[in-house]
Order: sequence, then structure tokens, then C-alpha cells
Amino acid sequence: MLPRMRFINKIRQSIAKRFYRIPLVARISAAQFHRSYYYSIEKTWGNTSWLGVPLLKCPLDLWVYQEILYDLKPEFVIECGTNRGGSAFFMAGIFDLICKGRIITIDIEDLKADYPTHERVEYLIGSSTSPEIVKRVKSIIGDAGPVIVILDSDHSRDHVMAELMVYSEIVTHGSYIIVEDTNLGGHPVCPAQRPGPMEALRDFLKTNDSFEIDHSRTKYMLTFNPNGYLKRVS
Repeated sequence: MLPRMRFINKIRQSIAKRFYRIPLVARISAAQFHRSYYYSIEKTWGNTSWLGVPLLKCPLDLWVYQEILYDLKPEFVIECGTNRGGSAFFMAGIFDLICKGRIITIDIEDLKADYPTHERVEYLIGSSTSPEIVKRVKSIIGDAGPVIVILDSDHSRDHVMAELMVYSEIVTHGSYIIVEDTNLGGHPVCPAQRPGPMEALRDFLKTNDSFEIDHSRTKYMLTFNPNGYLKRVS
């Protein structure tokens, strides 16, 4: 290892030790900043774009996404919840850089006129849990892998749970199903929006031991998906 990298690693280890000595203070501070950041929507995540396309996500989560895409180099990402197509467009750009990967993105609203076009992105219109859409997704991906799934459509507990039951079977071993916006329902924002994704996630894990929470993917402290990075381990 180069001397510079040894030095950097020592600094990282020192910071980590100091941080874990005050976990409660760190959690409280992170939650306070999280709420301040989230509710300043017009100045922060609500005013975010990728190459001119609106992208309603926390930039720190986007950075984690590109790390996951590079690490796994998946054949497919299945995205439930297209919105304006910004996140699909973002991931397509990462796939261009690693020369691999396609995105299937699903939304119940047909906003195709506003969607960015990219050869790696396929847009499906319909409910993510409808038999027709699920059949179409399975026919596209076939036996390909790795496969990542991102859940970002209807954030009610029942719908997220239905998506988890369907798409957890499609996620390949060692890959992820990412439950977005688990910060809703008071975790720590929007307490009135409960039960939501976090409650669905917890119920899912009670009956499914094929997945576990990968806490390493929330290393930046601020994430809209706390506990939401579920890795398939069996």
C-alpha cells in the first residue's frame, strides 16, 4: 500500500473510533439535519437534476447507487416509480461508463412525452404489481443477472409490501432490493405518512431471511433510505 493511502486509512480509522464513542449524539445531530434538509425541499432535493432532467433524490444516495452499480455491474435495474425519468437517466449514464447494464422503469402514469430517451432505458406503463407488468419484466430479463430492484412508487405499507413479495424473487444472490423513502413516517420525517415503506420493510424481514440490511450503504449518515438497502444473502 502506498504511504499516502496508509495515512488516509489511519485518518479514517481515527475518525470512525471517535464517532462511535458518541453514537447517540451523532444520531440526534444527523436526524436534526435530515429534517432540516428534507423540509427545505425547494432548495435541496426538490431542486436537483441530472443533465437537466429533474431527479428527486438525495445526492448522497445517488452516490451510493453509482458505487453499487460499479461494484455489481448488473445486467438489469428494475425501477418501480419513474416520475420524470431522472433516476433512470442517471443510472443509464453510469452504465455507459461501465459499458454494461439496462434499466426497466415502471410507472402507473404515462408521462412518456417528458421522459428522457436513452438506449439503455425501457419505460413500462402500469402498476408495478400487476400480473401483466410482472410478466413483462420477467420476459425481458430472462435468466440474466445480476438484477437490482429499486422500489420508489406508491409509499403506502401495503403497496411496498406487495412489491417486496413480488420483486424479492427476481433479485439475484448478492444483489439488492432497495426500499426508498423509508425516512417517511417519522423516520425521521413526515410522521403522518405512516404506516409506510419502513413498516413494510420490517414486516418483510420478519418472514424472509434471504435478505439482510446492508448498513455499509448508508455510510454518509444522511440517507432517504434508512435500513432500505436490502442485500440478498441466500
